Amino acid sequence: MRLLVLGGTEFAGRAVVEAALGRGWDVTVFNRGRHESPAGVRSLRGDRTSPDGLTALAEGEWDAVVDTWSAAPHAVRDAARLLRDRAGRYVYVSSRSVYEWAPPAGYGEDAPLVQGAEAGAGQTDYARDKRGGELAAVEEFGADRSVLVRSGLLLGPYENVGRLPWWLDRIARGGPVLAPGPRDLPLQYVDIRDHSEWILGAVEQELSGPYNLTSPQGHATMGELLDACAATVGGSAELRWTDPEVILDAGIEPWTQLPAWVPPGSDMHDALHSADVSRAVATGLRCRPVAETVADTWAWLGDIGGTVPKGAARAVKGLDPEVEAKVLAASAEGVPGTTP
Repeated sequence: MRLLVLGGTEFAGRAVVEAALGRGWDVTVFNRGRHESPAGVRSLRGDRTSPDGLTALAEGEWDAVVDTWSAAPHAVRDAARLLRDRAGRYVYVSSRSVYEWAPPAGYGEDAPLVQGAEAGAGQTDYARDKRGGELAAVEEFGADRSVLVRSGLLLGPYENVGRLPWWLDRIARGGPVLAPGPRDLPLQYVDIRDHSEWILGAVEQELSGPYNLTSPQGHATMGELLDACAATVGGSAELRWTDPEVILDAGIEPWTQLPAWVPPGSDMHDALHSADVSRAVATGLRCRPVAETVADTWAWLGDIGGTVPKGAARAVKGLDPEVEAKVLAASAEGVPGTTP
């Protein structure tokens, strides 16, 4: 297979490149050259936001293109238009953010989508930008040659958002850790390597259309995630499981200040952790154990010196230590049925 990855040096794109190289594919990456390309690829340089920025893609043929663009949709349209007669399939890495907020528990790919997105638009907001990118891919490649990957929470090595790395770093610091309950809260996420393997399988199977791409609900729980972090880093951390109401009453923001966590029974939890992923599972999605994702992310952090290369303005900062200490001090009990 001849694969073109637009990007290919960070998180989602890099994982696709490494998975494709592992399968023996011929891989080309196109990017601005701000980060070193993985060994074994052909590198093309260009800035798709600049006039004539796609010149390096004027020649060449590929079996598939993978595009992870998250800003102005017209950049997806321009690239897809240039490549539509020289590539077999266009895989656009989108997001479940394209669904109209808040989608109900168990929503599938036919759930209502955000309004106001356009394939030729400039940058607006994340949800409409991603939906606009979807529209651009379909507009240029057609519904039968485009794959819309509606990704959920992405974790694993090379994560430049900072969710799992924040938990690993916090637990490595030791001491009492504010663990948001309940322990058995079901999560939906996907290891970036499993995400990439599904994408390559979609190319091989010549799939098309939209797919919710994240693990089945409950593939791991909040307890299993944080227990895996504690087991991986070792040390003196003590998980203090805390009732959701205590956390919310303290003004702590779910998802951002306590990465991956949102309170049970909320619209937010239904939207982020309860999508129907049966289409992806039926077409080859396989999810590795959470302990493997955690251990490999910790090993990667060690390899790069422990500092996460945050590549987006929406990067997570996590919970301020003073806020955490105050909530723990004020909370006399943990979540019912767990050990404080």
